[in-house]
Amino acid sequence: MMSTDTSTRLVIAAASAVCGMVVVVLLNLIPMPYALGKFLVDKGDGVNVFALQNAMWIVFAIGIGELVIRVRHAKREAEELNRNYLPEDERTILTLEDLPEFYKKLRGLKQKTFLTRLIPRIILQFQSSRSIEQSTTMLNSSLDLFLHEIDLRYNILKYINWLIPSLGFIGTVYGIVLTLDTAGGMEPDDANLLSFLTRDLSVAFYTTLLALLMSTLLMLLKHIAVGKEEAALNSSGQYCLDHLINRLYIPASKGAAK
Repeated sequence: MMSTDTSTRLVIAAASAVCGMVVVVLLNLIPMPYALGKFLVDKGDGVNVFALQNAMWIVFAIGIGELVIRVRHAKREAEELNRNYLPEDERTILTLEDLPEFYKKLRGLKQKTFLTRLIPRIILQFQSSRSIEQSTTMLNSSLDLFLHEIDLRYNILKYINWLIPSLGFIGTVYGIVLTLDTAGGMEPDDANLLSFLTRDLSVAFYTTLLALLMSTLLMLLKHIAVGKEEAALNSSGQYCLDHLINRLYIPASKGAAK
């Protein structure tokens, strides 16, 4: 059965693709200067359904949808810090007898976030090793794994950031080929030769220019989204350190804390 996160992701991706198509239709219908129309959707005297810019706008919209998913996830992770899963006063200490209550509470949650995964791991480690040092090592190892997990979540967006410039370059190469074909079909002394070649070459490079602008914007938004997710992870690690590991206590009769 498809997970809720996967189904939500597919719905947002489909909605983003539809939004991209709507943008393409609007850009083709809205009156605009000739050069701007050629730049945005290769629109000259009429609509060019097969223009690469159309595909680029749809892919760009899907990339924006991916970013929306990531920002929503980062927001959800940050909100977990306000759930008061652990004691947050300055006096409470936690012994082995206190930990099962927190473990059961968190393991029963359906929503798995950085915080709700970190706390049970650290509790299990402390219960098995009776070592605060090893519990701290578990925290650090988990944070490293979660950083890698964040990176993996951006694989589709990385591909989109590669695909858009590639489409732009394909459009430019195709435009140059058409320009050369036009030049080959005209007489060298034709007075219109230079104007035709200049016009065709400018159109050929529009796809690359638009692709680079799209890719640059996506990269900027991606770095903002990554920063939000990493900040949420960092805050989750600090929460576990302040309210769990630093409160762990082993009575002298059961062995000194290491």
